[in-house]
Amino acid sequence: MYFGEDVFVLGTPPFQVIELEGVKIAGIPFEPIQGGELLRRIQALREVFTPNKKSILMCHGELLDAFYTRADLGLEGEARYMPFKLSYFEGLAVDYVLGGHFHSKFDIRRLGNGGYFVYPGSPVSITRAETGQRKANLFEVGDPPGEFPLNTFHFEEITIALDPLRNESPVETVRGHFERLHPKATAILTVKGYINSEQINMTEPEIVTRINEMARGRYDENHYPFSFRDISRILDNDLFIGFTTKARESGCTEEEMGRLQDITIRAMMQADL
Repeated sequence: MYFGEDVFVLGTPPFQVIELEGVKIAGIPFEPIQGGELLRRIQALREVFTPNKKSILMCHGELLDAFYTRADLGLEGEARYMPFKLSYFEGLAVDYVLGGHFHSKFDIRRLGNGGYFVYPGSPVSITRAETGQRKANLFEVGDPPGEFPLNTFHFEEITIALDPLRNESPVETVRGHFERLHPKATAILTVKGYINSEQINMTEPEIVTRINEMARGRYDENHYPFSFRDISRILDNDLFIGFTTKARESGCTEEEMGRLQDITIRAMMQADL
């Protein structure tokens, strides 16, 4: 396929090398190889990369030195994906190794020779595990890699724990989070905790309806976000009132009171009081 005169496809095994403006750039395309075979493939670049010229290596594989979960890999599946270690690059006069495969975050590691290994993450969110504004690796040859934020689609986790003991509107609380949401982001929204419907003068269904009207199209509708419950009947319960009164009289701090009330509310809701 022809992509234009200024596009070079480094896709022929074992590797291809081009030189642009005095910088050598090599690419190792993916193959189902690992271990000694992959190590020999990488180390063969000793014949190409020399200390007197800056060099960049691009390879798409799984860095075993890093801790990632399967969710970080995008959609490539469960099998090992051309796995390598940083030690595979020892003795190689390479300044930058630009890696692909792990999607979730921007990650920089130093090579033993002083160079850099970089996973930039996916430029757009492909799965829900890839949250936060996406980034690219933008750098001047000779300088450290740099994170460059991208104005692209991404998922953003928004988790809101409603507190019935605070005088706040659940709808306005959610609205505040969405006003700060990046315009290209889709929220993975979770609204949990408790409400006092009598105090805020809104029922659970009314809150859900108003949030849906306000945030429609801006959160992932494949993820049902609402798990909050009404506790107005518990706050008026004599047992709860007696417990909180004694806790305050015992000298509990506000932080301790908050934890005790939360535990009591959860316990009483489970007991359906």
